[in-house]
Amino acid sequence: MTDQNPFAAMMKAGQDWAASLNPALETFTPKGFEAMWPTMPKDVMEAFWGKTLNPEGLDAKTRLLLTLMGLTILGAQAEAQLRLTVRHAREAGATAQEIAETIAQAGLFGGMPAMTKAMDLASEVMNDDKDTDA
Repeated sequence: MTDQNPFAAMMKAGQDWAASLNPALETFTPKGFEAMWPTMPKDVMEAFWGKTLNPEGLDAKTRLLLTLMGLTILGAQAEAQLRLTVRHAREAGATAQEIAETIAQAGLFGGMPAMTKAMDLASEVMNDDKDTDA
């Protein structure tokens, strides 16, 4: 009988197998993949998610803020999706204040830990925006 956790052994075997297929996977990070995903231009977002096809509906910025609220309420566990949503919301015209208020409102439903994590992730994105603007 072995003292090793069967789940840990299975995970290690999978990681070893993936590394043998492509050694570059050892340095892969989700943030690296996320950086390759381009930010959609505001006009494109408005066409797909905004009032272009549904003139009486929500605009792209509002839809993205609602998405941000949902991701926060779910515990801000989907970090890449939350960062991408903030990035796209900024491109769609959302201000830092609107993003912060959206996350704070979601904190009433998702709890303080979710709100804090979402604020940290959003701040990271918005600080990156300031660095690229300079």
